[in-house]
Amino acid sequence: MDFEYNAKTMEHVERLETFMEAHVYPAEREHHDFIENPDNLWQQPPVVEELKAKAQEAGIWNWFLPAEYGDWSPGFTNLEYAPLAEVMGRVPWSFEVFNCSAPDRGNMEVLAKYGTSEQQDQWLRPLMEGRIRSTYGMTEPQVASSDATNMELQIERDGDHYVLNGRKWWSSNIYHPLCEFVITMGVTNPDNNRHQRHSMVIVPKDTPGLEIVRPLSVFGNFHSPAGHGELAYHNVRVPIDNIILGEGRGFEIAQGRLGPGRFQYAMTNVGMAQRMLDMMCARAEGREPFGSKISEFSSTRQDIARARCAIEQARLLVLKAAAEMDKSGAKGARDYISMVKIVGPKLAHDVAERAMQIFGGKGVSGDTPIAEMFVIGRLMRIADGPDEVHMNQLAKLTLAQAEIARQSGKGGVDWYGD
Repeated sequence: MDFEYNAKTMEHVERLETFMEAHVYPAEREHHDFIENPDNLWQQPPVVEELKAKAQEAGIWNWFLPAEYGDWSPGFTNLEYAPLAEVMGRVPWSFEVFNCSAPDRGNMEVLAKYGTSEQQDQWLRPLMEGRIRSTYGMTEPQVASSDATNMELQIERDGDHYVLNGRKWWSSNIYHPLCEFVITMGVTNPDNNRHQRHSMVIVPKDTPGLEIVRPLSVFGNFHSPAGHGELAYHNVRVPIDNIILGEGRGFEIAQGRLGPGRFQYAMTNVGMAQRMLDMMCARAEGREPFGSKISEFSSTRQDIARARCAIEQARLLVLKAAAEMDKSGAKGARDYISMVKIVGPKLAHDVAERAMQIFGGKGVSGDTPIAEMFVIGRLMRIADGPDEVHMNQLAKLTLAQAEIARQSGKGGVDWYGD
């Protein structure tokens, strides 16, 4: 088995790392200071637009779409893009610089895969050009939203329009000044079976009746300029041409939307963890409490060793998931996708814990990205699907696979012939 990245991947990793060193890392303080200033709430940091222009000129743009998306894709396989996502993950906000950020990334996947030519011209092309941004409206406050079939927002046909009534929350990106539309999931066919009741429609942000009720904070931070919002739909009317794929196809789209993004999120966590490990090592060598370097303490060395083991394990697992997706699609790779969804966010969370201890007070401040990465890792253990959901799915698949092996007489399940 060859664990080396191919020549194409290595070339693009080098291009990306060169861009990060020249432009992104030097801009971190400027970006941080801008978004932390209350006077700039919900405003786009000018440095992001400057970097977007440079990235687009350098051709580091929309790299996330797998080759299966045809002309919309730059031609990377999932396995080739995974290391690139890791590099971007070292500065999480940099995904927007390269037009590879969520939720736009998932919405672009949806429109590229399922959208009509008219929808693609109106919404996908501006997204891919970085001129606008978007939101995904699925989660609802009144139901257990980890099960997408629970969504209750009503979408009713009225002549040439659909009328939407209901509530959404954790609608990320809704406050971004460039946000133009929300892909909204709701019930169109209540009498169908549970996986064919829902549909997705495109709702322009300025549609009458769409109310942005309030911003939602994460550990006290609004995550400006994108933010997370609670939405209320009061008789929101959109043309029937705004439906994606057709009535009753929402669950199918949701599953397709969560394909490439699943391992991309996981590799983001690997990137964050790797950067925090590098910072831990530098800090441990540069500080001397009680007459010794921090790096000479056994507990510090154990933290560094465990972090490196965990990062390497997660990286290899994500690459395996990406390879399986390239070979068998999201459905064929579903057990590996569940694994990386469990492992990735917990990795960033745990490494951040260790890094904060080594950095002390500086580690929980805004003077390093560690505290932000801690929050992102912890948030993703819920926002990208609760740990329990992925573990439940993985356990069901594992039990089924074990039973097949047992029925075929393989696996050494019986003890001493019993």
